[in-house]
Amino acid sequence: MRILLIGSGGREHALAWALGARAGNDELFIAPGNAGTAELGQNTALDILDFPAVGRFVSEHRIELLVVGPEQPLVAGIRDYFESVEALSRVPVFGPPAKGALLEGSKSFAKEFMKRHEIPTARYREITDAYLEEGFAFMDTLIPPIVIKADGLAAGKGVLIIDDHREAREALKSVLSGRFGTAGKKVVIEEFLPGTEMSVFALCDGKHYVLLPTAKDYKRIGEGDRGPNTGGMGAIAPVPFAGAELMKKIEERIVKPTVKGLVSEGIDYRGVIYFGLMIVKDEPYVIEYNCRFGDPEAEVIIPLIKDELPELLYRTALGRLGQTGPLAFEGAAATVILASGGYPGTYEKGKPIRGLEEVKDSIVFHAGTRRDKNGQLLSNGGRVMAVTSLAPQLSEALKISMKNAAKIEFEGKYFRRDIGQDVVE
Repeated sequence: MRILLIGSGGREHALAWALGARAGNDELFIAPGNAGTAELGQNTALDILDFPAVGRFVSEHRIELLVVGPEQPLVAGIRDYFESVEALSRVPVFGPPAKGALLEGSKSFAKEFMKRHEIPTARYREITDAYLEEGFAFMDTLIPPIVIKADGLAAGKGVLIIDDHREAREALKSVLSGRFGTAGKKVVIEEFLPGTEMSVFALCDGKHYVLLPTAKDYKRIGEGDRGPNTGGMGAIAPVPFAGAELMKKIEERIVKPTVKGLVSEGIDYRGVIYFGLMIVKDEPYVIEYNCRFGDPEAEVIIPLIKDELPELLYRTALGRLGQTGPLAFEGAAATVILASGGYPGTYEKGKPIRGLEEVKDSIVFHAGTRRDKNGQLLSNGGRVMAVTSLAPQLSEALKISMKNAAKIEFEGKYFRRDIGQDVVE
């Protein structure tokens, strides 16, 4: 199968690992890719938001499946574009249409969707600059911390959790004034739900769904979950506390109503649905949807799946998941992100990376890397690499990942050493 994979991060390297080398597929193209994906397929320098250019590449290279990794092209309507062009409409696209991608692209859309379909979530208000006083009044009804979310896409960093009312008021004004750019023209203010976070993923073919392994990621830059939010500093899978009773609640109260709601609203959702959950006293609540695999969750979920991923994604894109039984996976996975010094704030790129040859028993997924003209591997982003390990027990997987994370070196390297310690067996 000739596959074009869109994206350039750790998620896409994990997908390429499963779609390319692991599956024995030598016809994998990645746009634009990174230094890691280049070892698994052919990187190509496409602008992933230039849909006509992507379409021309698909036609010229006789692509049989388009897999969209990041959220931006999905929210911008890449699947809608392919379906609107006769020559491209026969190419299956793994990813929802723009209306389905609004589950991630607009926090207010997601909240209204959950309200319509009686899916448990936190109390909230949508606020624009014209209704600032109404926002302040709603905040006064909440017990801090107070959650403030930019409505649009903000690279996983558009959420603020503020510990007192005065600071929350100032934060709300800053977001509406452009702190997160146009993503913050509208803001969702939420009550804070005290509990434990976890993520559930489902492949959805428009009518049917199949659950993937559960996961838990760690967003804050600092150990002990302190400091600003990042795109994710590590993840574990599956979640040890997600037993049969909790998963039944999640499936019955959240997954099934979400899929049924999409169908009832005429949204032909073919891709992965990410359910970001908060478990409060054994009761699940949705805190966010994503319209794609999480990152770094993909780096722990995908290696655990024993089924052939190309076939799974192809059947999802074609709307043919109906006969798919529960997926096979065993053991546990843990990933640790190596980040550039200064991330998620200002950081430098172009730092030489060394020590990969010393890594044993882990998979190193590249996130922000490139090679210079001499072939030297360099850092090229805030999150540089994800060190993933598999083992029968989570504690063992974490130990291996931490050991190998210490072996890789580049100037300013930083990683959290407490990933998974809050749930380890």
